[in-house]
Amino acid sequence: MRQDSKIYVGLDTSKLKISVAVAEAGREGEVRFIGDIDSAPDAVERLVTKLAKRHRELAFCYEAGPTGYGLHRQITRLGHECIVVAPSLIPKRPGERVKTNRRDALTLAKLHRAGELTAVWVPDPGHEAVRELVRAREAAMEDLRRTRQHLQSFLLRHGRVFTGHDAWTKAHTRWLCEQSFEHPTQYLVLAEYRQAIETAEIRLKRLTGQVAEVVASWSMAPVIAAHQALRGVAFLTAVTFVAEIGDVHRFDSPRQLMAYLGLVPSENSTGERIRRGNITKAGNSRARRVLIEGAWTHRFPARMSRLLQERQVGLAKAVSDIAWKAQVRLCGRYRKLMARGKRQSVVTVAIAREMAAFLWAIGREVEPHCTT
Repeated sequence: MRQDSKIYVGLDTSKLKISVAVAEAGREGEVRFIGDIDSAPDAVERLVTKLAKRHRELAFCYEAGPTGYGLHRQITRLGHECIVVAPSLIPKRPGERVKTNRRDALTLAKLHRAGELTAVWVPDPGHEAVRELVRAREAAMEDLRRTRQHLQSFLLRHGRVFTGHDAWTKAHTRWLCEQSFEHPTQYLVLAEYRQAIETAEIRLKRLTGQVAEVVASWSMAPVIAAHQALRGVAFLTAVTFVAEIGDVHRFDSPRQLMAYLGLVPSENSTGERIRRGNITKAGNSRARRVLIEGAWTHRFPARMSRLLQERQVGLAKAVSDIAWKAQVRLCGRYRKLMARGKRQSVVTVAIAREMAAFLWAIGREVEPHCTT
């Protein structure tokens, strides 16, 4: 028999199965564990159809994780509410030491009913695809860095240190070709490392080209172009920021964006005592990293370089004005903080925090392309 009520459904997802619990509306509503179902889409559809026959309204939730957003999209297509929950923000009792799928599903259902869960932003399939491509390029870059480190460690073990200006240049390559070893096997090791580096470089170059090609026809292309008006935000930095953050209109204020990026100080205050510590490092670490890398450019005086002028061609005057205002302020702030004796790493993070605010302002001036 159909009940004219709303229920809250907690889903504990894994690769092969989903544990399901429901909580009826109201403080005294029953909370019960339904059981485990297969994680296949047809099994999920049968569950949703069965629950919809018995209840007027369904509100689903599950933790963000490796299973992705496919479950969320399927449930919303079926016409029901579903949120993907931030795992780090789920309230937990300090004394709890038992964790099972059943308990997790029951906890999610109860907390969802109480309104204690924080939902994460779910990108559309196109945005998610671009983000995965950007992350694949980042993984290729990390593989290249690791492979180069292996070669450098091998050379250092044998007392070979390059004394030139920069590594991985033509001069460095000539120096590698001139290395001689006592044992023939060591030549094989050197050759293998160099081959691995060459393969990693080709992969990185290929993925970088694919990112540029895909972004050109992406709906967020105008936003990426506008972000590049800001000093320290080159193409790949802008792409990474937009792919990870999405549309900044979802943040009501720049402070929300700063907090999401984990660039605000942690705090442990009680009574009249106020104690602030290092940045929280919460939220999206990839976007935070590229902003901190870009913040280093503000250690030089403010000026409109040829490259910045080229990036701003065709942009709205409001965007260019914000970018110049940001550059003047951030370069001056960098010098003032350094003059106070602050550590350079601390100053850079402070600049990155303000860069996020200016990117928020620029993002509010530009609208993405409409998608059909």
